[in-house]
Amino acid sequence: MNLKKKNLTPAQYLVSGYFVIIMIGSLLLMLPAATTDGQGLKAVDAVFTATSATCVTGLIVVNTKEAFTIFGSTVIMLLIQIGGLGIMSMSTLFAFIVGKKISLKERLIIQEDLNQYQISGMVRLVQYLLGFTFAIEGTAAAILFLRFSQDYPFWRSIYLSIFHAVSAFNNAGFDLFGNSLENFTGDITVNFVIMALIILGGIGFGVMMEAYNRIKFKKTTLQTKIVVVMTLALLLFGFFVFFILEYNNTLAGLPLLDKTLGAMFLSVTPRTAGFNTVPTGALKHSSLFLIIVLMFIGASPGSTGGGIKTTTFGVILVTMKNMITGKEDMEIYNRRFEKQIVYKAFTITMLAAGLIILVTTLLLIIEDFQFIDALFETVSAFGTVGLSTGITGELSDISRVLITVTMFAGRVGPLTLAVAIGEKQRKGTYHYPTEKVMVG
Repeated sequence: MNLKKKNLTPAQYLVSGYFVIIMIGSLLLMLPAATTDGQGLKAVDAVFTATSATCVTGLIVVNTKEAFTIFGSTVIMLLIQIGGLGIMSMSTLFAFIVGKKISLKERLIIQEDLNQYQISGMVRLVQYLLGFTFAIEGTAAAILFLRFSQDYPFWRSIYLSIFHAVSAFNNAGFDLFGNSLENFTGDITVNFVIMALIILGGIGFGVMMEAYNRIKFKKTTLQTKIVVVMTLALLLFGFFVFFILEYNNTLAGLPLLDKTLGAMFLSVTPRTAGFNTVPTGALKHSSLFLIIVLMFIGASPGSTGGGIKTTTFGVILVTMKNMITGKEDMEIYNRRFEKQIVYKAFTITMLAAGLIILVTTLLLIIEDFQFIDALFETVSAFGTVGLSTGITGELSDISRVLITVTMFAGRVGPLTLAVAIGEKQRKGTYHYPTEKVMVG
């Protein structure tokens, strides 16, 4: 964690860190030992795959099961783990191992990486983060091993269990079965373990830490309340709608239990996970559009997931409600949050929407895709989800570059990327006169 370039802001250092990891991963995937054909991936595909793994997206241009050797899939798994936990979390882990102290500059970068407002407690948060991650992934891998060992050899079962536990908890969506989890549509063990990993990985490490220390707290923080309420509301809403829309479509012919599991999984996976138990390309357009909305919202701050985040969406809803009811203060659950948070929420949403509109338009110009497919692919990339209607492999090289950039922007965050590219914030020493502008 040597930060000699003092001129870099935390946002710039963070963006640079992810870029370096992606480049290293790309070079490793281009090695002959990484692919089953002994040729290695070509440059554009290697960068795409490394970005998809590091940005925990899951979009693929080659079949992971068929294209990669154990070495290649292990590189992907390590990139997923690094990208899911965050560059600075992994750097902090190595600092713990060698006994190095964490400087103030490094704490600021950790704060930026984990999307936290306070710098105090950053090292402790990372310690909890690493502990939770390895404990949850290890437990899930053990359960999955018991299930996979019924169908696969011993060592293959171990590898499948570890790979999919890491991929699911980090909301990556990479699989080694060749068709995601479509072979396990009605499998209770696989469904519930993977769904639990997706939800835990996407709810945010700060929320998990607060839940773990709940006995010490006399009250729950506003952030945790918003995260939990929004997560439950979106999951329940998605389940009921998908159950109705897909009952006689992708869920047709399945027993009631399998239909229920399928609808539940459809509701969970857009939270930036990318796994699927029913064919995504066969879903109704109404279901695809709802998934687009859920992917755009995404997971929660400080998690392994992407999207604009549940809290951002929650702040926007509260702001709309208070504007309609005529309240000046932004109030919810007997608490008030600053208007600066409102500005940030709307900025993130507009930057994300602008990027999605731009990339979708370019895809429609370059490729001969249906609008819903192009929009779905773009939002999936931005939300670091990894779901696809099946067009990823058909993308031209220039389109793959566009999706690669979108995945990168979605992982580091559109606002962080914009701040890293732009100049440092400068507060003015004077104010211009106020004048009203009519809107609406």
